[in-house]
Formats: sequence, structure tokens, C-alpha cells
Amino acid sequence: MKQTQLIMGMPVSVEIVSEDAVATRKLFDEVFSYFSCADEKFSPYKETSEISAINRGQLKESDRSDDMKLIFALSEETKKLTRGYFDIVGRDGKYDPSGIVKGWAILNATRILKKRGVKNFYIEAGGDIQVSGKNREGKKWRVGIENPFGAKIIDRAKNGSKEIVKTVYLKDEGIATSGTYIRGQHIYNPKKREVAIDDIVSLTVIGPNVYEADRFATAAFAMGREGVNFIESLEGFEGYHIDKDGIAAMTSSFEKYTQKP
Repeated sequence: MKQTQLIMGMPVSVEIVSEDAVATRKLFDEVFSYFSCADEKFSPYKETSEISAINRGQLKESDRSDDMKLIFALSEETKKLTRGYFDIVGRDGKYDPSGIVKGWAILNATRILKKRGVKNFYIEAGGDIQVSGKNREGKKWRVGIENPFGAKIIDRAKNGSKEIVKTVYLKDEGIATSGTYIRGQHIYNPKKREVAIDDIVSLTVIGPNVYEADRFATAAFAMGREGVNFIESLEGFEGYHIDKDGIAAMTSSFEKYTQKP
């Protein structure tokens, strides 16, 4: 069973393989409801969100929700781990936790499914994906990295309407892609805030879960060409980038995920 809803300004898809009998409408509603709640709390585009209240100076640090305190703590941790290349403070001086919240929310949604006994599923939000177990064919989940030159979205490789430049096969990993080919220059280098990142156009990271992949993909993209080398230095992560000339570079063990099962 598969359902998709537009939440957080992006398509959110949940697929549960049919052998998991617990795949009920109520369960799908629970997952989508969680994403909606996360959006209501963390979206800087909603005037009623908690992050918007913080940006307006209307909410003291001590009055922040536990989730908000956690995201700020995780953001600070990520900033240190990436040598300052991850920062939720935007060019305008306001907080925008989007670079970490999406992966974190997807991971939390997977915990909802696992708590309900679901073993085989994938959750995708705006191209960032967490998979678990096997697909409907009893094999690893197949995920496509799309050609960023003329791409609309990251989609699974079996979607024949998209030009896929690389296919990977995942079982219990997360995958996230950062780039400028859809939303333009929305990612910036915190160390050179006014300089556009134009040497690479997309960077995909595979990690132990989508939260980890997402936060490091954002930071690595901000590093430009050096980002894939940063991913190389992280144990348990692999990366793949496409530069402005359409030339790809990848970490040393990325190809292990391209082996068809």
C-alpha cells in the first residue's frame, strides 16, 4: 500500500508492503499527522509556527518545546561536526532548521511504523528517503539519483519518466540529496554567505539513517567540491556528487550500493 500527501511544501510518500497486515488507513493517517505537526512547529514560512515566534523574539529559550530544544542542540552538534559548514541561521539572521528537520522528521515517522510492527516500508519526503526491510518484490529498495540538469525531483529508479544517472539498492539505510537544481541557491556556505555555490549541482549521501544522511548532505553541499571528501572521512557514509559540468565524483565505497541484488 502506498499513499502520498503534500506536507511541508513537498510530497510525502509512505509505502508499506502488503505482507505487513498492519498497513491500515489509521496507520497512514498517524504518520502523515506527525509530519503535519512537525511542519506546524518548525516551518519558518508559517507565521503561527514555533520557529517563527522565536524569530520574532516572542518566545524565550526556556519556553521552547522539548522538540525545539532538541533540534537546536542537534543543529549545534552538527555545526561542530562539520567545522561550521552547517548553520540554521540564514543570511537574514533568522533561524531556519529545514536542513535538519526533514531527515529528523522522516526518522521519527519510521519509528512510528516500527512501533506498530511494520518491517518493510519506505518513507520519502521531498527526495530524502528512509527504507526498511524489503520492497514488494522481496528485494532491496531501488532508489534512483536523478540527472540534476533538467530534473524535477529525486525519485525511485523504477519511475521511468525520470532520467536516472545512478541507481542504488538499500535495505535499512537512509539517503538524502542536497542541490540547487530545483530550488535554486537556497543552500549557502555559512563561511562565505554571499558567495553562491556553483561548482556542484547535487550531492547525495547514503548513511545509517535518513537523519544522519540529511544533515551531512546539507553541510557537505555547502563545502562545494570538497564535500564528497568530507563524506569520505565519515565512517558509515558514502557520497556522490555531480558538478556544474555534469561530471560525477563519489566516495571510495559508494559503488557497493550500486550492485544489483
